[in-house]
Amino acid sequence: MSAELKIVNEEKNETTKEQHVVNYLKSMVAVEKAMEPYKEQKKNLRKNYMENGWLTRQDIWNAVKAFRFYQQDADMDDLNDMFEIVEQQFGEKE
Repeated sequence: MSAELKIVNEEKNETTKEQHVVNYLKSMVAVEKAMEPYKEQKKNLRKNYMENGWLTRQDIWNAVKAFRFYQQDADMDDLNDMFEIVEQQFGEKE
């Protein structure tokens, strides 16, 4: 392959990468825009549970965190070990 052809191919690859970046960002923005009504629905759900006195903000936060750990198949023993390390380094919260 000639040096001139290599340069042309490299320029095409750069352009292709730039196009991929632009396409990715456009897609990401479209997805985020499509998610917006669901974010509002999620916010209203949380507000409804708190206004009815069914759960506190802390209850919801703890439940969501526990669910995220469950989804990630987190090892609770490892998590407790890390918590103890953090607590030893920074002290117990008041």
